[in-house]
Amino acid sequence: MRVFHGIASAAELGGCALAMGNFDGVHLGHQSLFQRARQLGMPAALTFEPHPGKVLQPELAPKLITLLPRKLELLEQYGLDAVVVQPFTLEYARTPPLDFESSVLDTLGAKYLVVGSDFTYGAQRKGTVKRLATAAKSRQAQVQVAPPVSVDGVVVSSSKVREYILEGRVSAARRLLGRFFDLDGAVVPGQGRGRQIGFPTANVDTENELRPAPGVYAVRVRLADDPAGESWLPGAANIGTKPTFGGTEVTIEVHLLEFAGQLYERRLRVQFVDRLRSEQRFGSVAELTAQIGRDLESARSAIARASP
Repeated sequence: MRVFHGIASAAELGGCALAMGNFDGVHLGHQSLFQRARQLGMPAALTFEPHPGKVLQPELAPKLITLLPRKLELLEQYGLDAVVVQPFTLEYARTPPLDFESSVLDTLGAKYLVVGSDFTYGAQRKGTVKRLATAAKSRQAQVQVAPPVSVDGVVVSSSKVREYILEGRVSAARRLLGRFFDLDGAVVPGQGRGRQIGFPTANVDTENELRPAPGVYAVRVRLADDPAGESWLPGAANIGTKPTFGGTEVTIEVHLLEFAGQLYERRLRVQFVDRLRSEQRFGSVAELTAQIGRDLESARSAIARASP
């Protein structure tokens, strides 16, 4: 997949079917746009970096579900030939709708523009789908509008996915994403308490902004340097402060069920399969270790039930 940094650099995409949006999370609603673009031929996407909310209202900006590297990986996975990453600045936010239309229809030369029904653009979001369709028609281009996607009566949106993850409802988020929610990170030294009680854990330092609510989760883990690239290891993760030991810092610790070896400084991708329980404080280490044993059995069962 080709990646262009800015619309001005993407003139060679003339004639493409261009899906447009922020695409945070690359959920089922976004995927429906990509499917439409693939049907029209030469599928591409236009996205913005950073997320407009980070520029326009940084104090209110949402925590991102997917950072740009993971977003690009997913966009390629869902069949796009090219992606235009448009830098979003305060100056760009003042772009009049007329200029935005010219940039995608004239400078870039898209033949089809694929958008959701609520798509807006330009300064103060004054550009509408109806206006965009008129601008496209005047250039012998077309606007294709993908209807909202619903799952079990819930309209799929980045905000709903974000809500589910923040609540720890990772299995519900999976239904809207069409895949497991995941985060990437490097294994860093911890305090070694897991090893001391017989359950060694990998302390994962992640760049991801969004992470599930504190609790214990069934997870699948892939090592970034795995030569096969598709070997997922079952495990359980604890997100929280480890209250039994009087901790105060929130950490992400993963115990792998079928792995023996050194993990320090290796990079992992952690997929969250299901939430097993909330974090709790135990009266003794013995009570904690007994519960961990039960958690690991629950994790095995949850992972076995979940399809890849």
